[in-house]
Amino acid sequence: MSETHRDQYLIREEPYYRTVEDEVRLYEAAYAARMPVMLKGPTGCGKSRFVEYMAWRLERPLITVACNEDMTASDLVGRFLLDADGTRWQDGPLTVAARIGAICYLDEVVEARQDTTVVIHPLTDHRRCLPLEKKGELVEAHPDFQIVISYNPGYQSLMKDLKQSTKQRFGALDFSYPSAAIEAEIVAHEGGIERDQADRLVQVAQRSRNLKGHGLDEGMSTRLLVYAAQLMAKGIDPRASAQMALVRPLTDDPDMRDTLDAAVDTYF
Repeated sequence: MSETHRDQYLIREEPYYRTVEDEVRLYEAAYAARMPVMLKGPTGCGKSRFVEYMAWRLERPLITVACNEDMTASDLVGRFLLDADGTRWQDGPLTVAARIGAICYLDEVVEARQDTTVVIHPLTDHRRCLPLEKKGELVEAHPDFQIVISYNPGYQSLMKDLKQSTKQRFGALDFSYPSAAIEAEIVAHEGGIERDQADRLVQVAQRSRNLKGHGLDEGMSTRLLVYAAQLMAKGIDPRASAQMALVRPLTDDPDMRDTLDAAVDTYF
């Protein structure tokens, strides 16, 4: 494929990312070895932003696939399509990434069916190739190609998990919500509010995270905190912002809503 085609997947501007520990150094080493990488952590904690930042930092194209239970292997590798001249082959995002040397990011990969995810296996070991069985072609991965997958272990079940034969093809980085100081810095920057207000939002979130497993499946994510901050930056009352962006999306249980509303009232 042409350089022009490759350039369309480059990230031109630096994404805002706040380093938490040594994840940048570890990822750079993994990429240098072309090791497939698995990012594990709760929803909205920065996994996708991290991949965007690393693609920008390494000056590599990034192709992102939002996985879902209806996704087929053809959605990843490609299919024949009908047009005015008959049939033509169209590469899927995984095939395009392998050809041009992009980072292929499979977001929430556990949502995809297991018979779909196995198509990545030949690309995640010494073979580094992708068989296009319908086309009769073997795509040798570009030297710069890498696969990155992410998922939230908190939502796993026996029916919805990665096979060991898939897991053991990846190096893994654990993500979680950052420390209160760093999270407040992120919320203030991304939401456009004062640091004091961001600190209060983080305190509300920490209250909710303590309720995980005690009425809540997940606590408030950093993403939700940014949403609340953006509402506040638009002049919306902090309590109304928190209720709309933090409390209402999290639960429909009246008692739990009252508990979270009380936490909002404590800090606002």
